[in-house]
Formats: sequence, structure tokens, C-alpha cells
Amino acid sequence: MGRWQPGARERLERAALDLFLDQGFTETTVPQITARAGLTTRTFFRHFADKREVLFAGEHLVPEQVARLLAEAPPSLGPMDLITEGLAPAAAEVFQGRGLDHLLRRRAAIDAEPALRERELRKYSLMSEALEKGFRDRGVDDLTARLAAEIAVTAFRVAVTRWLDRNGDPDLPTTIGQTLAAVRHLTSPQA
Repeated sequence: MGRWQPGARERLERAALDLFLDQGFTETTVPQITARAGLTTRTFFRHFADKREVLFAGEHLVPEQVARLLAEAPPSLGPMDLITEGLAPAAAEVFQGRGLDHLLRRRAAIDAEPALRERELRKYSLMSEALEKGFRDRGVDDLTARLAAEIAVTAFRVAVTRWLDRNGDPDLPTTIGQTLAAVRHLTSPQA
């Protein structure tokens, strides 16, 4: 078993996803993951608290990242402009950085396990709460802050789903832009 080899985290993620897809999340053990990756169990726990964290690592950072993005945005931007000009591009960058293949495999593993789908919804709930707080901190009234946060998260979820369903075509920023344009159209007087 390799010690201190570069790319250990990525190898563990790849091995875990392979096993989750081959035999199911519940049936997969950490020792199986580390054996497939050619690493030790100790190395696994250096990178992840448990096997769920392979799929949800970094989720605890979402509120902090959202707060930072909203705090750094120009004060003149309203909620929808913030979503369109700041949050959507930042989210697209984070997601695309993971790679389409990884995200498709991750989604398949999550879709196969009800407890993981619940955890995925929790992630979006945390994002919505962080956005709502961030909008309120910018002086947006409670109702508008709540609506803007829910619209942002829903639009993002729909866009990512469409992007993955289309195998990455068009790119994620374009798909998010199309989704936000549809939201704007729905709320326009002509709709």
C-alpha cells in the first residue's frame, strides 16, 4: 500500500465511486475503498470523516463561501443581479472544476441511495439558508431575501440537472444563464 503518494484523495474518490456504482453505497466499506485505491484506511480518514464525505466533502464550507461572495459584491447589486452576476458564475466554476464524468458518476451514486438523496437536499437547504442570511445582511427585507435565496438554489439545481442530463452541452455557465433567463421570463408581466 502506498504511503504519501500524490493524488491520494482523487484515487480514494475514484475507488469509492467505482464501488458505490458497482455494489451500492451501503454495501461498500472503507477497507474496500482503500484496497481498491491501493492506500491505507488511515489515509482514507486523513482525507474523509466517513464514506459519505467522499460525495459531500466541502459542504460545510458553503455558508462561508456564500457569505464571502455576498459581502464582496458591490452594494448596488440587487438580489437577482447578485445571483446572475456573482453567484451563478462562482457556482459554475466550482462544479465544472470537478469534471463532468465525476459529477455524472456522483449523481448516479446519490440517485441510487435514498439516504444520500436526502443528504443532497440538505446541502441545498444549507445553501439557501446561507443565501437568505447573506441577502438580509445586505439590507434586503426578509420576504425578498427568502424568495431570492430559494429562486437561486432552485434555478441552480435545475440548471445542473439539465447540464448533466445533456452530458455537459452546452457548458454549465450557459445552462445556468438559460435557466435564470427562464426564471426572469416567468416573472415578467408578459408570462
